[in-house]
Amino acid sequence: MTNNLDTLATALYVKTDDLLKASPCLAPWRPRVGISPKLTDAELVTLAVMQALLGFTSEARWLRHAHQHLGHLFRYLPGQSGYNKRLRRATGLITTVIRTLAVDTTLWTDDVWVVDSTPVECGRSKETVRRSDMAGWAEYGYCASHSRYFWGLRLHLVCTLGGLPVGFTLTGAKADERQTLLGILTADPDLVRDRPGQILIADKNYYGAEFEAVLAQEGLDLPRPARKGETERPGARLFKPLRQTIESINQTFKGQLDLERHGGHTPTGVIVRVLQRILALTTAIWHNGKTGAPVHRSLTAYDH
Repeated sequence: MTNNLDTLATALYVKTDDLLKASPCLAPWRPRVGISPKLTDAELVTLAVMQALLGFTSEARWLRHAHQHLGHLFRYLPGQSGYNKRLRRATGLITTVIRTLAVDTTLWTDDVWVVDSTPVECGRSKETVRRSDMAGWAEYGYCASHSRYFWGLRLHLVCTLGGLPVGFTLTGAKADERQTLLGILTADPDLVRDRPGQILIADKNYYGAEFEAVLAQEGLDLPRPARKGETERPGARLFKPLRQTIESINQTFKGQLDLERHGGHTPTGVIVRVLQRILALTTAIWHNGKTGAPVHRSLTAYDH
């Protein structure tokens, strides 16, 4: 197996197709009577991942490119409207494929995680804020890493040091990071089950005796920098350099997968486009591991 975009697409298609054959209930609902789609759900997932890896933020431009260059992989390609509708209905399937691929990597069993959140901007003008379908969920927030305010959401990520997303969610920009993390763990109890002593590296925002006690009950150890007025925490200096890992992962999403240029205008549209990028990164890590690539998180082989 070689390490390029065509082989990644083929491997992902086969994996997704096998998953759907084993569990047909994962496929998006459609009426029993009617015209069967010419593009299968496995092909749809593969097409969405290729779009994210190749950096096409416009669906119209992506489908024009696909018609010209990907005919050897897809016998049929939908129009922009059909592609958009199919993609929005496939959020459940995409989420399942993300977990299926993640579990099938060597990074899944890593005993060190990093956690953080990153802005997902959804608009800049006052008119957009006033009229957007995102109003009520998206809100104004502050990004300390870039010293700027923004209007939108936050993507909360729990990742391995190798960059594999193991837990994630989208919230409003002002959501409490600690409560969001606890929500991720509560919603997916299998994530920390049978992982005693799992290390979760965080920044200063993840603090509080009650919060840390809850994590301890889950078997999680939380190294983080000391806040102002606190005594130096054990192991803080040892794990401080590893905190940069999550910033690097965030930059992969923003710089290479165009997270902030998602193009979504509705809650469902934003959700599926963020999931599309998480799936693209997970797929690349999974495929790099299977092909023996030296750096699992590298997207260089797939972005051209």
